[in-house]
Amino acid sequence: MSKPVTAIYPGSFDPVTNGHLDLIARGATIFDQLIVAVAQNLEKEPLFTVKERVEMLEAVTFEWKNVEVEVFDGLLMDYARSHGASVVMRGIRAVSDYEYELQMAMMNRKIEPDIETVFMLPAEAYSYLSSRLVKELARLGGPVKDLVPPLVVERLRAKVG
Repeated sequence: MSKPVTAIYPGSFDPVTNGHLDLIARGATIFDQLIVAVAQNLEKEPLFTVKERVEMLEAVTFEWKNVEVEVFDGLLMDYARSHGASVVMRGIRAVSDYEYELQMAMMNRKIEPDIETVFMLPAEAYSYLSSRLVKELARLGGPVKDLVPPLVVERLRAKVG
């Protein structure tokens, strides 16, 4: 019998987009357990607090019983090891993402050779989508309803007016 596979999907998720949900849905079918790990990244100025991001993620992922949402801080490989994860799942939208993600994956492999990085491509409809673009569009009063779940649309409107 093979051992259950736990994967970590790390990110800031500020806010969660339909592209993130696309990857979560597909990751939930591939892995026995998928931990969506919300990073407390002190270098970024988030629009939503960590607590708000976790609440939104929990609300939009409740249908997948093998998906958990947690917060992590520090070294991703330490976090993954502490949860018995053997995979880190990352999304790649474009070549520019690949270059950055390749560097991170190689460094992570150096730190923890037993944890694999799996790259997933979002559905074509989300290949251009990022949290940064969603926040910018929302701040400028643009339409975001097809880019994020309805709950996130409401939260964005409350935050940016």
